[in-house]
Amino acid sequence: MQAPPPHAPPKPPPKPTKALLRAVGRAIAEHDMIRDGDRILLGVSGGKDSLSLLAVLRHLQTYAPVRFELAAVTVDPQVPGFEPARLAAHMDALGVPWLLEAQPIMEEARTRMTGDSYCAYCARMKRGIMYRLCREQGWSVLALAQHLDDLAESLLMSLFRGGQLRTMKAHYRNDAGDLRIIRPLVYVRERQTAAFAAAADLPVVPDSCPACFDMPTERERIKRLLAAEEAENPQVFQSMLRAMQPLLHEGDPP
Repeated sequence: MQAPPPHAPPKPPPKPTKALLRAVGRAIAEHDMIRDGDRILLGVSGGKDSLSLLAVLRHLQTYAPVRFELAAVTVDPQVPGFEPARLAAHMDALGVPWLLEAQPIMEEARTRMTGDSYCAYCARMKRGIMYRLCREQGWSVLALAQHLDDLAESLLMSLFRGGQLRTMKAHYRNDAGDLRIIRPLVYVRERQTAAFAAAADLPVVPDSCPACFDMPTERERIKRLLAAEEAENPQVFQSMLRAMQPLLHEGDPP
């Protein structure tokens, strides 16, 4: 009888590219995002951006001069096609504690939403769930995976629809003042996370933003507008970043 084939060795954790590490390291340093002893809960949707940020933060834990704890949370909005359970093995391989919180957000939106888009309602509900979990389990910092493309899109949406000069902040405190929120990917382009996720074979969950499956969004229209502009002006995002710098840390220091 032949011996059974040996088990394949466990896959090593994906190592982020130098460009990703430099961009995230710059954001963390310039905006004082991670401090010694921080307990960081990272929102992981299952998309390329949050999984890329997870890889970067997990890698930074191995050599960063400050010590911090890291866990991940995924909010399951309980809609067909969204299957976050496939993330479990990845979290185990990384050695990252993982919380999975289920709530029928999409169904609730149909009856409770007033004036918001589905995406805005979903984002607000997910944020509230993550705030609650931070408080219940003692995580002092919530990390989110919005990148430079998201910030640029938010700026134009705010200008065009709200008549305000606003975008997402890099680092701030919530209204209650008990949690800090950080966005370490603010200097990273979406194409960088897409390339890394593909090269590292990250377990991206398809349709990881289910609130917008069948609904065209204003953000998608703005994304197309920016793509057309970048085709004519390759420096458009860097120009927008320079203009947005005061907005990234607007208000009192966190």
